Amino acid sequence: MNYRQRRARLQATLRRKKLAALLVTRPENRRYLCGYRGGDHGIAESSGALLLPARGEARLLTDSRFTLQAEREVDGIEVVCYQRGLLALLPELLADLGLTSLAFESNYTLHATASRLQSALAKRGIKAVPNDGLVEPLRLIKEPEEIASLRRSVRLNEAVFATTLPTLTECGSEIEVALEIESEMRRQGAEGPSFATIVASGANSALPHAVPGTSPVQADGSLTIDMGLVLEGYCSDMTRNLVPGGRPDPRYLELHRLVRRAMLAGIAAIAPGVRCCDVDRAARKVISEAGYGAAFSHSLGHGVGLAVHEGPRLSRHSRQKLRPGMVVTVEPGVYLPGWGGIRLENMVVVSEDGCENLNQDTTWLDV
Repeated sequence: MNYRQRRARLQATLRRKKLAALLVTRPENRRYLCGYRGGDHGIAESSGALLLPARGEARLLTDSRFTLQAEREVDGIEVVCYQRGLLALLPELLADLGLTSLAFESNYTLHATASRLQSALAKRGIKAVPNDGLVEPLRLIKEPEEIASLRRSVRLNEAVFATTLPTLTECGSEIEVALEIESEMRRQGAEGPSFATIVASGANSALPHAVPGTSPVQADGSLTIDMGLVLEGYCSDMTRNLVPGGRPDPRYLELHRLVRRAMLAGIAAIAPGVRCCDVDRAARKVISEAGYGAAFSHSLGHGVGLAVHEGPRLSRHSRQKLRPGMVVTVEPGVYLPGWGGIRLENMVVVSEDGCENLNQDTTWLDV
């Protein structure tokens, strides 16, 4: 990954917007710009910040817990260790650099933190400038190396599913299935799940974002598994739907085939220059014409990269146009309270003349 080139592109944006410097605290943005992972899970946000002036060299600011890790993971950036906290270091450092203002990621920074930042900088005559959407547009178009990492992440996710599939009937509850899937992700080399695995059996599968519980997995009911992992920093996201006992009834077969047709219609609509809302419409039309339009209650898909949910969004409200290098999910669903639900999800990358389906295992579609 050419982190220096990415930072140079962002610096050009800062100069164009007349911003003296940007403090990058969102973990995905920080990793995108310098490769630093920071802490996993709960401490990712508190493990440091990247200070990027509009002109000059960036600095990675962190504390003693992460200094050695930062020095190992970043190249060509000075690592500055703060002893009394980030807000104690920043005013002095910015003053030494001759900076009189600092932009910060207002869409990610807590209000209380922003208030403390503004107060600390004001004492040195430095203005804190709330700003958002500076790094995320750069992440929309994936570089070839990023697409390669995403492809490997998808492949590993499929391998984990294939490994755990034969054991589903041995797991007594939804939460046991989720645990087995996430354990297998680690065993096969993933950094961890990209989100909390969704396992929903029977009537619970009517909840698009069901939380796995102690409910037993029903051998003859619909089972939804929404799973993803992180590999090389990049996320995968995939949903599979099946009947664990292998004896689907006619209604299940009807709805599964319907959702499959909708997913394929959505994928077929993806190409450069196509609006996100038109892709959503192509898949939604299939479900609506079958009489289940009200049962498809969410957007068709979302972007995936360093974060499992990022732009662009395949929504009926989004007029954003797709561009080569964008990576999105396509995940239509039908949810019927009291019966259950079916969702199928693949990841695709927009190509120069259409798209590439990153998922290769299609055996689960043959019902």
